[in-house]
Amino acid sequence: MPRTGRRRQVERSRWRQFRSVGEHFAKAAEVATEFEYWNAAGVLLVHAAIALTDALTVKVGGVKSAGGDHMLAAALLETVVAVDADEKKAIGHLRALLEEKNLVSYSGEIYRREDIRRMGRHLDRYRAWADRLLAV
Repeated sequence: MPRTGRRRQVERSRWRQFRSVGEHFAKAAEVATEFEYWNAAGVLLVHAAIALTDALTVKVGGVKSAGGDHMLAAALLETVVAVDADEKKAIGHLRALLEEKNLVSYSGEIYRREDIRRMGRHLDRYRAWADRLLAV
């Protein structure tokens, strides 16, 4: 079983709030992209995926990751959701975004349009799977 880190109980009915936060981050990433604020868009895409992950784990398991290591949120998701090949692929898109978090935020690396397109594809694929699970 993957290490899931700290977690906290959350009322299952709150999943919609987490999903809404994720959607707001995704829309803000679109605005940042329009203004060619590439790193800002990247940070927002990562946070959109994190909030969507919280929506999933809250709805399905009544828990969310409470630690600073967001990779543990992906591990928590794997323990809460019955994982098959489709889920593994979707969680792979989440992990790809989470791997970008420190680089886009703290490295001083300047992101470009193609980096944001790649990250956006990961979010789109992850979100499509999550929306099916959330029945949105």
